[in-house]
Amino acid sequence: MEYVTIILAAFIVSALTLFSGFGLGTLLMPAFALFFPVETAIAATAIVHFSNNIFKGILLGRDADRSILLRFGLFAAAASFTGAIVLELISHIPPVGSYYLWGRMAVVSPVKLVLGFVMLLFALFELSDKLQNIKMEKQHFYLGGLLSGFFGGLSGHQGALRSMFLLHAGLNKQQYIATGVMIAIIIDIARLIVYGAGIIPESITEIPGLIIAGVIAALAGTVIGTRLIKKVTFTSIRYITAGLLLIIAVALGMGMI
Repeated sequence: MEYVTIILAAFIVSALTLFSGFGLGTLLMPAFALFFPVETAIAATAIVHFSNNIFKGILLGRDADRSILLRFGLFAAAASFTGAIVLELISHIPPVGSYYLWGRMAVVSPVKLVLGFVMLLFALFELSDKLQNIKMEKQHFYLGGLLSGFFGGLSGHQGALRSMFLLHAGLNKQQYIATGVMIAIIIDIARLIVYGAGIIPESITEIPGLIIAGVIAALAGTVIGTRLIKKVTFTSIRYITAGLLLIIAVALGMGMI
């Protein structure tokens, strides 16, 4: 059951995230969290996310805007370290309570509450046209890098804030996707360094097969997604992802995941 869930989630969400700029790290993590602790799920998802972004970078990276990549990426990398350290710290705080739901124990912990709240905020962000239409000037890209990097390190939610800045950078669709992918790679490298010093050695070695399956499925989803770039609208993907985020945020905060 674990393999079916992870493979389907990685394949479908990988195709979605190519357009939305986020999704794989956001929606694959709960699939892992159904079977493993949240911090393990985040670290496993980070590995799949990084591998998938490397593949996308090979396919699309030549279209990235180098000036934006430099300004945004440096701040994002520094903030990603901080976010990953915060995750490492709160993951060791004991649960605050538990209860039974449909015959299964649901455990409410600080890390689940924090991540559920973060996911809820990003879902509301995606559903708000007013927030989506905020125009960020290029001189504010350092702020986008800091915010995107921090939340990328903390929970994997790096793309929504990144998209808010890149959508108003005057890039065409190919440049927008490619620049976002390359920034994501920078953030992934930074957070995996921190995860590798703590979370990964403690847990990831237990599930290498699932991670490999997730990587392969995500790569397949990316291949399909690249063939649909010109046929899919940002708006449709945004609402699909936001709806899933709301459901997952509530389930995670209640300890159901």
